[in-house]
Amino acid sequence: MKLFKMNLVGTAIALLATSAMADITIGVVVPLTGPASGLGIPAANQVKLWPSTIAGEKLKVTVLDDGTDPTNGSKLAKRFVTEDKVDVIVGSVATPVGVAIADVAMESQTPQLALTPVVLPPGKDVWTFRLPQSNDVMAYAMVNHMKKMGVKTVGFLGYTDAYGEQWLKAFTAESEKVGIKLVAVERFARSDTSVTAQALKLVAANPDAMLIVASGSGAAMPHKAVVERNFKGKIYQTHAAATKDLMRIGGKDVEGSYVVSGPVIAPEQLPDSNASKKTALDFVAKYDKAYGAGTHNQFAGHAYDVVLVLEKAVPLALKKGKPGTPEFRAALKDAFETMGRTVVAHGVLNWTKDNHWGYTNDTGVMVKVVNGDWKVD
Repeated sequence: MKLFKMNLVGTAIALLATSAMADITIGVVVPLTGPASGLGIPAANQVKLWPSTIAGEKLKVTVLDDGTDPTNGSKLAKRFVTEDKVDVIVGSVATPVGVAIADVAMESQTPQLALTPVVLPPGKDVWTFRLPQSNDVMAYAMVNHMKKMGVKTVGFLGYTDAYGEQWLKAFTAESEKVGIKLVAVERFARSDTSVTAQALKLVAANPDAMLIVASGSGAAMPHKAVVERNFKGKIYQTHAAATKDLMRIGGKDVEGSYVVSGPVIAPEQLPDSNASKKTALDFVAKYDKAYGAGTHNQFAGHAYDVVLVLEKAVPLALKKGKPGTPEFRAALKDAFETMGRTVVAHGVLNWTKDNHWGYTNDTGVMVKVVNGDWKVD
């Protein structure tokens, strides 16, 4: 009788272990501290609103702080794939960290859902899928707006890292097509607390418009520096600055500036014909209910979209493998590449084997800062 009881216990333990193996394990790497924490915290807040199951499988989610440090982000991603055997890595929102995580995803053959527009060399993004719009797509929307506004010359003030470099390349390619000329280029580090010298040089170049390439709260400092040097032209910011931190820190200095964004920033202002309006409104309603009116932003929206793509891809992947196995991870990658047109809060995705960006040129939305709020322009 005693042996029978032990066998029952052993069987129960085995069943529990089997059940645990079926959990879909997700490792989230975002900056909760450091220069990009203003982007990572909203993304982490949205993760807290994720459902407990997808396609009948329980979600096991762990969120870790990369501190806006690529080395730390890589270390955490390696922990996820070696110790936790995650099925998906989500993150980061900081481009340099996202690039570091992509190396781990590639090496371990684990799907990465990046929350930043990481640009990778050909063949290096096999396991990386982007939730944000590419810099090319956003540069297209921005340059067309500049053309409409009569802008002929632009000064560039951006990060020295991958995000700044990628935006400089994307913007240059698009602006040359329409005859807009870059007359001055200045750079600064994310950790810099002043850009006085750069701002003076840019203002002296007297461009029609200034493009600031920075993120979150860090986008306000260079913006204010340019305004304080009496620049009177138009100022543009990228989608990494599409947060209320820009207005909270920039105050009156950012009034009237233009920011390119996804549909999630002000979905109520979009026409009903916009494919993402309904989905974006759902995101905004749920996030603002949980965290306060007007607190939603671009990066929380990307975290919301993670669930939408998983809800479509996971049922397909489950036909080929079980969570916790290499077969499931490979099947999940294949599902992302073949699930077709997918409406998310940030636009319409259509990932393929050869395109892990998925957004079309009509995705970007130009918004203007008016009375401390966003207005679709």
